[in-house]
Amino acid sequence: MTDFDFIVVGSGATGTTAAQTLVAGGARVLMLDAGRRDSGLSKLIPAKSFVEIRRTEEEQFRYFLGEHFESAAFRKLGVGAQLTPPRRFIVDRVDELLPVRSATFAPLESLALGGLTGGWGLMCSVYSDAELNRASLPIGATRAAYQVVCDRIGISGAGDDAGPFTIDGLTNVQPPLPLDPTAALLYTRYQRRRGALNAHGYYVGRPALALLSRPKDDRDATDLRDMEFYCDEGGAAWRAAPVVDALRTQPNFAYAGDALVTRFDDRGGDVEVFALDLAGGPERHYSCRRLVLACGVLGTARIVLRSVAPQARLPLLCNDYTYVPCLVPSRIGRSMPERNNSLTQLALFHAPEEDHADIAVGTIFSYRSLMLFRLLREMPLDVRDARILMQYFLSGFIIAGFDHPQAPSGGKALWIESDASTPTSDRLAIAYALTDDERRLHAAREGGFRRALRALGAWPIKRVHPPLGSSIHYAGTLPFGREEKALTLGEDGRLHGTASVFVADGSGFTFLPAKSLTFSLMANAHRIAARLLGSSAA
Repeated sequence: MTDFDFIVVGSGATGTTAAQTLVAGGARVLMLDAGRRDSGLSKLIPAKSFVEIRRTEEEQFRYFLGEHFESAAFRKLGVGAQLTPPRRFIVDRVDELLPVRSATFAPLESLALGGLTGGWGLMCSVYSDAELNRASLPIGATRAAYQVVCDRIGISGAGDDAGPFTIDGLTNVQPPLPLDPTAALLYTRYQRRRGALNAHGYYVGRPALALLSRPKDDRDATDLRDMEFYCDEGGAAWRAAPVVDALRTQPNFAYAGDALVTRFDDRGGDVEVFALDLAGGPERHYSCRRLVLACGVLGTARIVLRSVAPQARLPLLCNDYTYVPCLVPSRIGRSMPERNNSLTQLALFHAPEEDHADIAVGTIFSYRSLMLFRLLREMPLDVRDARILMQYFLSGFIIAGFDHPQAPSGGKALWIESDASTPTSDRLAIAYALTDDERRLHAAREGGFRRALRALGAWPIKRVHPPLGSSIHYAGTLPFGREEKALTLGEDGRLHGTASVFVADGSGFTFLPAKSLTFSLMANAHRIAARLLGSSAA
């Protein structure tokens, strides 16, 4: 007899959501997790606004630049380059323990308590019915799960032109956060040009964020300190780590850290789980009635391949991502408010089809608290001149990011390779390339986005295309399917070919919409966990 009804692997958005649902349903749950924790830098940050800290704090360099000024290293921006010193623990030991070989794909993974939610931009979007169909997600159950997750995490948003793409069908949504002056100017111009932009399929509105504008439970509303990239004072931003800490107070939940799950053995009646002890002990063994893998698409792929098909190749979906720095000339040299938030200010959607089956997404950020030194290395000027110029331009400077939807296509796969030099004796290999048709379509849509930005009064400066994988939106490695076919999932998340192994992250999605992913991942995790409990809701 096993001690646990369920083992949940991973403490990120999906693992935590699944565990919450299972624990609330009375199941005995063990969470296995690497569990790297905050280095402590965030505790040094005073409860002041970014502007006030810059003016008054002598040791601000420790959390803005790093103890050894490592964040100020003069190198090109890449995946994870925007992680600030207090957030660097998110990728602690990843290169060592989750090695990847690829010449074309640069993923970001985490072994942290809370996973990548520690650096999540908090943007939330619901999928349209057409997108849910393409992703093979059941419409009714997923929409019900969206509401459960919304009620848990708290979402602020608006019923404006972005509403159908972000909070459609949701209730109990908190009021939106205020726009900064530059974003407010763009939004006002959108209102004037709304008819023409809508006619071409462009819609602009406020984003929905997992950031509280009103107090909720024991969490404070945001005080607009503009410090979201550094700390989470008051709990206004939803992160998974505090939820795990709260679960640990429940009698039917247990947590085992320093555990890197490597494989499983499904024995029909129960499942044995094997994990490396990251504290240096011998290999760990655990057993349960049912195993729930929720450690991210790439982590789950490693575990499944090692356990059932070491020689197989799996498909992969990832949103292609581009960002474009822009200037808003009428805002150059103007003052900026002390109180602000650092996250997405406006969302821009391209929905050329009435059924919203094929939507590309733009996000608009102001730029201040991430510090100018991150931009200077991208400027075609010497550092001294670039600093002077950017200080003047800052109030009129925005960054627009564009995400494209991704359907299955050739040239995108992952597999594991033997490598005796790694702790797991293997590494993940990824081959990922866009097709010619995808590149042409993405270039055309980005051209349309740039024209829409100019209509709003924002003038693109340059186009920056980070490495594929930079969107940090991954899915589709174990696609949902109705047939009992190896390396696919049933609608309930069961790994075909096993009796008691379930997957609750994005591995099953058969299409990856361009919208922000985390909220939909959480809804799917709740849906699968609730079904495991034999209930449509918990």
